[in-house]
Formats: sequence, C-alpha cells, structure tokens
Amino acid sequence: MDKFVIKGAKALKGAVRVDGSKNAALPIIVAALLIEKGETVIRNVPPLRDIYTLVQVLEYLGARISYDDKACVMTVNAEDINRHTAPYELMRQMRASFLVLGPILSRLGEARISLPGGCVIGPRPVDFHVKAFAAMGAKINEKGGYIIARGKPLKGGSIYFDRPSHTGTENVLFGAVFARGKTRIANAGCDPEIVDVARFLNKAGARIIGAGTPNVTVEPVKKLKNIDYTVSGDRLVAGTFMMAAAITGGNIKVSGFDPNHLTLVMHKLTEMGCQIETGRNQVSVKGPGRLKPISVTTFPYPGFPTDLQPCLMAAACVAAGTSAIKETVYKDRFSHTMEMRRLGADINVSGDEATVRGVKQLQGAEVMASEIRGGAGIALACLAARGKSELLRVYHIDRAYYRLEEKLSSLGADVERRKG
Repeated sequence: MDKFVIKGAKALKGAVRVDGSKNAALPIIVAALLIEKGETVIRNVPPLRDIYTLVQVLEYLGARISYDDKACVMTVNAEDINRHTAPYELMRQMRASFLVLGPILSRLGEARISLPGGCVIGPRPVDFHVKAFAAMGAKINEKGGYIIARGKPLKGGSIYFDRPSHTGTENVLFGAVFARGKTRIANAGCDPEIVDVARFLNKAGARIIGAGTPNVTVEPVKKLKNIDYTVSGDRLVAGTFMMAAAITGGNIKVSGFDPNHLTLVMHKLTEMGCQIETGRNQVSVKGPGRLKPISVTTFPYPGFPTDLQPCLMAAACVAAGTSAIKETVYKDRFSHTMEMRRLGADINVSGDEATVRGVKQLQGAEVMASEIRGGAGIALACLAARGKSELLRVYHIDRAYYRLEEKLSSLGADVERRKG
C-alpha cells in the first residue's frame, strides 16, 4: 500500500484547480442507466478509484462504457442493460453504488442489490432508500445481505425523509422519473451535487422542480434522451485546499468550482483570521500567522459540511485557543482524532463533541488514514507539523482526491508518495 512522506511546517503558495465533483459524477453516471438509446457523454469526470469501481458495477449490469481519464470524458451506453443483480464483491467497495437500485428497478422492474460498503464512519443505513421505494409501490425484501425490490411501474406519491439524505434523494429521483404519477419529496437533501444530478436529468428530458430546496417535485416522463453534460467542480476538494492555506499560513488560489457552495466554510475561515477573496469560479485564501479558535457544528447542506470537519479540526489543532466542534451527521466521524494526537494535538472527544486546545506546534509522526475525509484532515495536520510524517493507507484519500500529493507539491509542500 502507498504512503505519503510529508516534511511539514512550510507555508503553501500558488494556484490549484479542482477536478470534477466525485459526489456529483457518481450519481450522474448512474443516472445515465435511465437513458435507453444512444451514448451519453459526461465531462469533467475525475479519475478516481471510486469512479473506476462504479464503471465495473455498470459494466456488470450490461452497460458499455468508455473513459478517457486524461481528458476526463466518459461515454455511457445503457441500451443493453440485462442484469438486475449488483453483487457484493463490487458493491462492498463504496456506498454510492447503492444508487443503482433506482435505475435498475425503473428499467427492469426488479433489482437485487447488495448492501453497500464504503468508509468506516459509523452506520449509514439505507433505510431511507428502502422505505421510499416501498412507498412508491415496490415490494421489498432483504435476504442474505441483498435488498430485493420488485415493482414496475413505480407509483408516484409523497416521500418524506426524517432527515435530509443526499443519496436517498438521488435514488428517489431515479425511481420517480418514469413513475406513474407525480412524486413529491419532503425534507429532501439540498446539496449542490443533487442540483447537478437534477440538472443532468432535466437536460435529458426529465421534469424535476425544486432541486436544491427541501421540497422537490418530479413530473413523470416516458423516456430520456442521450445528452452531453459537464459535471460541476468539487467543492469539498476546494475546501480542503482552502484549509491547507489556513493551517500552513499560506496563500492559495483555488479555482474550478462555485464559491457560493462554500459560503459557511468561508465564514468560519474568516472567523479564524484568514483573508478571503472570491471570484466567479475561484477563491483566494491567505492564512494568518496563527489561527484563531473556532466553534462549529456540522449539518446537512447548507450547514457546515461534515466532509470538511476533519480538515477544520486539523486547523483548530494549531489555533491560539480552544475550539469546539460538534458532529451531527455521522456518529463515528471523530476517528481521525487519535491520529492527530500522535502528531501532538490536544483533543478531547465526548460523544458527538470534540474540544480542541490549540498547540503552538505539531510534530511529525507515523499516522494512518481510516477513511477519505479523515485522511485528508490528517494530511493537513502533517503539513503543519514540524519534521517528517508518514501517512499510511492513502488509498482511502485516493478515493476522492486525484494525485493529492502532486497538487500539494505544486503549492510548495514537501510531499512524496512511496510504496508502504
């Protein structure tokens, strides 16, 4: 397994452009399964491990896919979808693969989908998905680790989520596009990535109203047409580089995304003493000599993103004072704190709250990533640490950050990828 060797305590400077959003590209690729004729072209698809895993899932189902990972362009032909089973050996690698339930059920009237795997950050049940499809008339059973759903056509109706669900909302959109009757989703996820998915579907001929708000309506259509579509930039990768500027006292311009999608993140960085300038598709962040402490609570969009909580915690580790961080989205999303302590951080966790007492200097150590975003946060802590750190299990980071070590090196970081 690869590792990063990082020699920290260097201020990062320069410009970096983010790739396409992984969390938008994955469901958009899945949505292409709903298009029964022709080739769909999807641009700005990041060449990430999760993308290649999803391609394997779709090809198993019968889709024909070509992917130019240098140009980041993918074509999907779903004319010959002929399997309704998505096996565990493929599904276990990431949670987003469960999104194939909606398109396969819509196309074939039956779907046998393995319960998904993914990052170890606490329980992320698919109950929302299952209950929603049951409310749309599907007969659902669970057997041997598989969800078996039958029902064609699905029926429109009123779907309610107990709390906003990103992938749950997307899966219902997939099921509702061809359903019999109008579908209304209450307390829908409002994430920009959901808006991107809805925009893709609407360009293909769907009638989705209200994406990006808690109330979404889907008017059914008979079919979708093949299209050419460009995925939006990755706001979470952008936020990671913005916090890299903050934690190292650097000055970084991040481009290729919509700054409006990180409004609260920019507010928090400003509170910590950063200077921020925004443009149409870019943000410049200049970190202070030493950061100020912060208080933040994660919450579904437009709240502070849980996926950037580990990066913010890394910054709080070297702030001049005590920070308070509350995690309300994922139960176990403080797993990275133990590794940050190995670098000299002073963090105390009680339930869903962490108290971070900033230290003047972190020290290099051997640490490891246990999940994607926690790994990114630990990488930032290593960038701020004096001396050499070795960050193990970076394959987790590779799932969402394309060649992170190269992009950080271009900004002046001393980062090298080595075989473990």
